[in-house]
Amino acid sequence: MHPDQPPSWTPPPAEPGRPRQVRRILRLFRPYRGRLAVVGLLVGAASLVSVATPFLLKEILDTAIPEGRTGLLSLLALGMIVGAVLTSVFGVLQTLISTTVGQRVMHDLRTAVYSRLQRMSLAFFTRTRTGEVQSRIANDIGGMQATVTSTATSLVSNLTSVVATIVAMIALDWRLTVVTLLLLPLFVWISRRVGNERKKITTERQKQMAAMAATVTESLSVSGILLGRTMGRADSLTKSFADESEGLVDLEVRSNMAGRWRMAVITIVMAAMPAVIYWTAGMAFQLGGPSVSIGTLVAFVSLQQGLFRPTVSLLSTGVQIQTSLALFQRIFEYLDLPVDITEPARPVRLDQVKGEIRFEEVSFRYDDKSGPLLDGIDITVPAGGSLAVVGPTGAGKSTLGYLVPRLYDVTAGRVTLDGVDVRDLDFDTLARAVGVVSQETYLFHATVADNLRFAKPDATDAELHAAARAAQIHDHIMSLPDGYDTVVGERGHRFSGGEKQRLAIARTILRDPPVLILDEATSALDTRTEHAVQEAIDALSADRTTITIAHRLSTVRGADQIVVLDAGRALERGTHDELLALNGRYASLVRRDARMEPTK
Repeated sequence: MHPDQPPSWTPPPAEPGRPRQVRRILRLFRPYRGRLAVVGLLVGAASLVSVATPFLLKEILDTAIPEGRTGLLSLLALGMIVGAVLTSVFGVLQTLISTTVGQRVMHDLRTAVYSRLQRMSLAFFTRTRTGEVQSRIANDIGGMQATVTSTATSLVSNLTSVVATIVAMIALDWRLTVVTLLLLPLFVWISRRVGNERKKITTERQKQMAAMAATVTESLSVSGILLGRTMGRADSLTKSFADESEGLVDLEVRSNMAGRWRMAVITIVMAAMPAVIYWTAGMAFQLGGPSVSIGTLVAFVSLQQGLFRPTVSLLSTGVQIQTSLALFQRIFEYLDLPVDITEPARPVRLDQVKGEIRFEEVSFRYDDKSGPLLDGIDITVPAGGSLAVVGPTGAGKSTLGYLVPRLYDVTAGRVTLDGVDVRDLDFDTLARAVGVVSQETYLFHATVADNLRFAKPDATDAELHAAARAAQIHDHIMSLPDGYDTVVGERGHRFSGGEKQRLAIARTILRDPPVLILDEATSALDTRTEHAVQEAIDALSADRTTITIAHRLSTVRGADQIVVLDAGRALERGTHDELLALNGRYASLVRRDARMEPTK
């Protein structure tokens, strides 16, 4: 027994607490902890070398120069040069390793989001704008690049430098160190305020970017351009885009200016601190306090500047991390989407599929708030048999067909293939067993051959030609200058609707599935082409189980069984002649079609 699984997306859980979110971000780096350990060693080594330089300077000023010890002076100067070289080398190596790790983490995130979306049911994509999905993958993950590639290293490097420098400063003069550290708590408080402010603005900015990306995707596609031009809405669309872009300008300015004055105050205070240290040392000497040597004073100020640089960087990194949490949250929302169509723990694999399809008391609804789209459907299609599903628009015909390849899952009852619940089958078996030609024909911006081989990547040219001939499209392809190497254009707009439909049929024929779902497969064809393609479909369906969802009844008269759906329920079933004899709903649909047929 399977629990009811309505294929609807529920909102993601509320934003987790910050510690939990940070732990989740850190887990992204876990596969690369070995490389990060190397980075840590390089950071530590670079910090120790940089801290040692001021001590060498102190010895030069207090000992080597006053005492005229040229040998010691040369040795200390050489040590400072070697220290600079080592610091630079360590810095290059740590940048290389940390950037590589960061890019791998971004790759893992992009792949994880894409994989998650591939597993979502069709219901999710019918409710989500394409541009929104693209924005999450491109803008949100792209916006985290600086954080993921350099922030972790910067955090460790600056933290190590701060700790090592403070220890060195205390070793030189603890009193001057206390003076230096008095303002640090204020700096930390300011940076946290700035970070929270930027995080809020970043969330708004990414939503605005997603909306703008969706507008671009929809309005600048071939279909969008055609609709905009023919409806005279080009200027209106441009104004709408300009308004969204204007909103983004304001958010970008606010994001970049958030806390700038407060951070500027920190920079000014830090720049003034050397003067404070010189003044403090001078006043202490004048008042008879403990004196500080020139070498110690210069070394201390050098360390102080070395402390302020990583401190400012550390505070800026904290601000950047808080900003990036908003981006991570948006990505985690997609990673946390409930996947309602999954393989069972032990899926059934069918090596040979006969093709018997059963709908057993099937019901379906999108969510608990909506009424049933299908209710109590009970139909059997023998292996090799044909079923036609007809009825008015919105009766649930396409949904019924999509339950077989599990584009949706039933909310009650079950659908079986050769006696096995389709929810118990592995995805590969279903993909091999069921071919779908929908009324929404989709072709990639690639060659005709590439579009056909999407169904069977290892297909030979002879197999491509045979499938195209069966779909009555081979002669047209060969008449093109580049034949099967012709690029079909964005969404196939270089081909007519009928030609695209025949290419889609050829693609399914090439896959050679034992079960065919034809969802208005000839709806875009003119009468002459429809008859030609229908002949190919009839020949193809001879040894296959075929479920035809049709609006034109002329395509279903030869079906073994015809079911009339209305409001999600099966009102009538039988052959064409049997249903005509009933003089019920099917007969009225036939009469409607007869009135709509063009007169000769």
